[in-house]
Formats: sequence, C-alpha cells, structure tokens
Amino acid sequence: MRTNRVKEKLADGQVASVIWGLKDAEDIDEFGLLGFDGVWIETEHGPTDFNDLGDLTRSCDLWGLTSIVRVNLNEQGIIYRTLDRGAQGIVVPHVNTREEAENVVQGGKFAPIGQRGMYTSRQGFGVPDYYAVANDHTLLVILIEDVIAVENLEEILKVDHIDVFFVAPADLASSMGHIDDEDHPEVQNTINDALAQIIGAGRVAGATATNDTVAAYVSAGVLFFLTEVGPWIAAGAKDFVERATISPPRE
Repeated sequence: MRTNRVKEKLADGQVASVIWGLKDAEDIDEFGLLGFDGVWIETEHGPTDFNDLGDLTRSCDLWGLTSIVRVNLNEQGIIYRTLDRGAQGIVVPHVNTREEAENVVQGGKFAPIGQRGMYTSRQGFGVPDYYAVANDHTLLVILIEDVIAVENLEEILKVDHIDVFFVAPADLASSMGHIDDEDHPEVQNTINDALAQIIGAGRVAGATATNDTVAAYVSAGVLFFLTEVGPWIAAGAKDFVERATISPPRE
C-alpha cells in the first residue's frame, strides 16, 4: 500500500501543502518534484469524472503525492466509489452538522468504523490485509463553508476519524452575505475564529493560503494548506510580458 504522505505529515504535527488547479496527469507529472505533499483533484466543479480519476490518481502515486479528490455530494456511494478509483483522500463540501460529518466517515471507512463497500482499487492490489489497514491510510477532509457549519462547529469537531476540518472562504463569505468578498473583516474574523476553535479542540485545521498569507496561518497553528497554481502562472506570465515589452534604450 502506498504511503499517504499528507496523512503521515499531519499525524506527526507537520505542515502539509496541497496544490489545486492541475487538471490532467501530465500537469501532475510536471509538478511532481517541486516539493508539495498532495494534489487536490476537483470533481465538485469542472469536467473531471470517474473515468479520469484512474490516470490522475496514478500520476500522484508515481510521484509520492497524496491524491485528494473533492467530491460533489456527501453521498456514501460517491465517497467510496472515488476511493475505489485510487484516491487516497476525500474532500466533502458543505458539511454543516455532526450527522453530516458522521456520514462522511461511514462512506470513507471500512467496517468496523464505517460501512464503505467491500471493494478496492490498485491501492489494495497485492495487500493481503487491505481491509484491515486501509482505514489507517485514507484521509478524510470536510469543508466548513457555511455559517451554519460555524455555528455547529463544536459538535462537528467531536466526530472521530475526520483528518482535516477545512475552513473554505469563498462559500463562507457568500453565506454571510459578502459574495466575492472574502477579505471583508467580518468574513476574516469568522475564518480566524473557526480556525482557532478547531486548533483549540486539538483537531487539524485547514485553510486556503497564498504566498502572502501562509506564514501567518502557520504561526496560528494551521497544518493543512491548499493553494492554487493559477495565480503563480498569471504572475509569471505578466512579469514576462512586461519584461518583453520594455522599450530598448535609445542610442
């Protein structure tokens, strides 16, 4: 069974960095040696479906990156079918109650912890005790991205076997009436309070970070980070174009 790099680092109290925005296996191959711990594979939004997951998760395996798939619904069948396609981790959106968090565990873990269907992917090929050990190698992440989830956070944090409680800013801002304004002070205060509550409960907090914000989050005790490749590409492209269009000095 392949090592779940993100899960191991979090268990050791280390920071785990995950990249978002790599849309095919070749992108993952190019990114494989750059030091990240995992790849966030997006299936809540965009065109990726179950047919794509085999190649995407396989590419992650080649580079020792943890494949973490965001599913589109908190449905047990969707959760464990995604794991059956080779994913090492699951992200479930809009988990707003303790019962919804418990449903994630039921779909993501084999008995006796949950009720994941008795099937495997290549992660279990050649592993004679796969069903006995798979639960220890599966990462479960839930998104706290609605005001109601923040209000219910104390109860949600009591659910065992959730590895990361990730405070997602965009939908949270929208649910607070601040659409497309994640930097609104009320939103930022809510995010920071939720992260502090997660960390204070002894659980792992996750956050979206940029080059400018990640150090502050690390100092606050956040261990799981998601960052997007797009802004780096945009910044590099802009810098190149600006340098390429500088007028040459006149003689």
